[in-house]
Amino acid sequence: MREIKAKDITETVARLSQEANFYLGEDVLAALKKAREQEESPVGRQVLDHILENAPIAAKEQMPLCQDCGLAVVFVEMGQDAHITGGDLVQAINEGVRKGYAEGYLRKSAVKQPFSARINTKDNTPAIIHTEIVPGDKLKITVAPKGGGSENMSRFTVLKPAQGRQGVVDFVVNAVDEAGSNPCPPTIIGVGIGGTAEKAMILAKKALLREVGKPSPDPEVAELEKELLQRINSTGVGPGGVGGRITSLAVHVETFPAHIASLPVAVNIQCHSARHKEAIL
Repeated sequence: MREIKAKDITETVARLSQEANFYLGEDVLAALKKAREQEESPVGRQVLDHILENAPIAAKEQMPLCQDCGLAVVFVEMGQDAHITGGDLVQAINEGVRKGYAEGYLRKSAVKQPFSARINTKDNTPAIIHTEIVPGDKLKITVAPKGGGSENMSRFTVLKPAQGRQGVVDFVVNAVDEAGSNPCPPTIIGVGIGGTAEKAMILAKKALLREVGKPSPDPEVAELEKELLQRINSTGVGPGGVGGRITSLAVHVETFPAHIASLPVAVNIQCHSARHKEAIL
């Protein structure tokens, strides 16, 4: 049994919260540069130029890539042979969010009693934590700040099984088309297919963590991703929603077995500021 100190978890989450907000991943930058080369709209290219100009400024000045520093979404892969000492996992993560958002001067966007008072918690906690038990004795932490503009465009439905692949394509493309400029395109589209309602939604969000544009290892799923991206980029929404060829940088699809009577489909859209950082303890 390997011991991991709660204080180390707190420090790691605090660091990742800031790094995710300050530094755009190399895969995202590469995808944006490729989009700039492919974009045919002059205004669309200008939008992409501004996005690419913004990234090094944020990194150099240690400033947020976007004023919306997101809710703190934390994915945890907990090795079954690891043991946390000196505190509670959830408390350690939330303390890390508090520390990271305060020290990084990051906007706090969490409100409690969301249907009425909507009072800001003032420290961006509690975090949204997804925990998975895996083999081994390590602890993998991924902090993925999620902005409101893109999260608000999440969509879920349960199709009839007979609607099949075409039903999935139509639903996903329509969701992105209707979202328009709201999720700050060019976007990355996470799609979850199968399981139950909550499983499909988590699959869609977790799909956003994949290296941008890396296809699914399943050839059939990879082909679906390819068609979805082509269809989405034919909608004409374009960078910033001002029109153009590149509405999305990539579509990532994750699947899970479903009930014989169900075909759940979830869409989670990530804005061009596709932020997530990870560490292994």
